[in-house]
Amino acid sequence: MYILYVEFTCHPGKREAFVERIRSEGILSGIRAEDGCLLYEYYFSEGDPKELLLVERWTSEKHQQIHINQPHMDRMREFKDEYVADTRLRSLEII
Repeated sequence: MYILYVEFTCHPGKREAFVERIRSEGILSGIRAEDGCLLYEYYFSEGDPKELLLVERWTSEKHQQIHINQPHMDRMREFKDEYVADTRLRSLEII
């Protein structure tokens, strides 16, 4: 299993709008339907209104790498900078 933690620092007032746009454009449902996707969830920080955490769980790192090259991910990259100021990744592979 491959787990990825993605920490986003969103522009002020843009955190919820970012997740809503991903949902409304069908990107989130497309990701969750991908082969190997076990979990893809966003979590809002209680203490920092700009902080957003994404937890991804995949059957393998290979599945996650295929995921990042999907057309719906290209679509998200087109508008991400409108909402997100910084992104940090941490991964964990469980054998």
